[in-house]
Amino acid sequence: MLVVCKEHLELALDIFVDEHEAAPDVYDLSRVSIPGMELSTHCARCSSPPQYVLVKLGTPVQDRV
Repeated sequence: MLVVCKEHLELALDIFVDEHEAAPDVYDLSRVSIPGMELSTHCARCSSPPQYVLVKLGTPVQDRV
């Protein structure tokens, strides 16, 4: 799982595919949460707030109400 800002989304996609040999599901963090996981409050590549989470296909997510 990676959490990233908009600026680093493309790089994160490349990293994820290289590591997992599969494309991730990509979600807007303002619209979903991941049960049982505490997400970082900053981008994995910089100190900006994250906007997206990249997860393995099939990872359960919940819509934010």
